[in-house]
Amino acid sequence: MGEALADLLAVANVAVIFGGDWSQFRKQVASRLPARADLSKLWLMPTTGTKLYTHKNADWQAVYAELFNDDERKKIIAAFEASLEATGFKPEQTWGERIEDRGSQITFSALGQEAPVAAKEIWDPDFAKRKVIQADLHTRLPDLSINMGGATSIDITQKGVDKGYGLKKLRDASGIPLEHMMFIGDAIFPGGNDYPAKELGLETVRVKDPDGTLAAIAAVVACLK
Repeated sequence: MGEALADLLAVANVAVIFGGDWSQFRKQVASRLPARADLSKLWLMPTTGTKLYTHKNADWQAVYAELFNDDERKKIIAAFEASLEATGFKPEQTWGERIEDRGSQITFSALGQEAPVAAKEIWDPDFAKRKVIQADLHTRLPDLSINMGGATSIDITQKGVDKGYGLKKLRDASGIPLEHMMFIGDAIFPGGNDYPAKELGLETVRVKDPDGTLAAIAAVVACLK
């Protein structure tokens, strides 16, 4: 994947946006790219785009970060705990913390932050369990954005803050208009955390897994070359 992203960076600006915080971006993306990757064209957007990092002066720099205050954090964490109790979705085994405060986003991971991929893939493959939790959370936190992401996660951000919000922030920071962007993701469906990209009118490519992403990247590189 690192080599594929380097190929893509040779022909286009590339933004990566997902629910993880900066530490996860640094570990899973920034540190895995080959030396040939053009980092000046890479835009990293942690916590659903509520943060933006670019590479300048030989290091990664925060462009902005929009954080919850203490009262908001406490309210969200309490709502998560109440919702999980009410809906009854308590797995037999978990790995690590299930609720993580990422500053500008609070994320629930059903099996824990360190759950193995195999366990994640079978817990909620059709999103049915998380849709029930999401619906309950909407009644408790009507003034916030609540979206499903990844294999087991639910992300909570400020109202109106979703990947669509992040993409508009990216447009403003980069000067690249939305109509010149293409979005690749796995949750491009109503209620999915990638769906706002489609609602914005971006050209979208829905993929199922990393192999699908590699194929999409290869096609874009071939066309732009």
